[in-house]
Amino acid sequence: MVLSRLLMCKNGRLMHLSLIIPAYNEVDRIGNTLEHATSYLRNQSYASEIIVVDDGSSDSTQAVVLEQIKANDAANKTSRSPVELHVVALDHNQGKGYAVRYGMLHIARGDYRVYYDADSATPIEELEKVWAAFNTEVDIVIGSRALPDSDVELYQPWYRVFMGRTFNVILHFMKLTPYQDTQCGFKGFTAEATKAVFQRQTLWRFSFDVELLYIARLLKFRIAEIPVRWRNDPCSKVHAIRDSGRMFFDLGLIRIRALLGLYL
Repeated sequence: MVLSRLLMCKNGRLMHLSLIIPAYNEVDRIGNTLEHATSYLRNQSYASEIIVVDDGSSDSTQAVVLEQIKANDAANKTSRSPVELHVVALDHNQGKGYAVRYGMLHIARGDYRVYYDADSATPIEELEKVWAAFNTEVDIVIGSRALPDSDVELYQPWYRVFMGRTFNVILHFMKLTPYQDTQCGFKGFTAEATKAVFQRQTLWRFSFDVELLYIARLLKFRIAEIPVRWRNDPCSKVHAIRDSGRMFFDLGLIRIRALLGLYL
């Protein structure tokens, strides 16, 4: 009974999907992303919520989200599947991984929880592929730009592509993950997998995806890597040199923590 009440949405239906969007100084992109996502979800047959976790933005990100909340509330009045849209503001910037964890673990109520980039580089319509994968009884679905059937409409600059491939080679060499693309910001978890994996997360910056997938495999969750459509946004928040160096350092931390048994 307690679980049912927690998962209920405002209209009394069980919450099926929670879409978590971490945002840091996204004033130029978050409005269009939310407008498109809410419009799409209002036309689905399931109950859904979108949770924007503002990671200490210094711009008007929150104001834009609040405007979208008003517009969404008005549109919900004539929708067959009203979408709940919320914003959660963190006191200061703590990192994308922290923002995702906070939303997925502490705020989301859905049976399925997907985290999604504020630039909507992966179109929201790709959720159809997520449901198809979950129907094969997996616990986690990760979008990939590197599979043969992936559709990359606009590529990253050559140096980012090179660094991404180098990062992936190191991941495989260190036996951290077997996947072709760990960094695509489009990943879905069941509520059960969310609780088990995110409680063990320790990294808050851009290497958090690798840690989550490593923990999930360690705990024997079933993971499906699926091809998705993706379009590069040149306004990426990832610094090519500074953040890459930190990510490589974090891989060593994952290996050390695993050897110490800290993920079990």
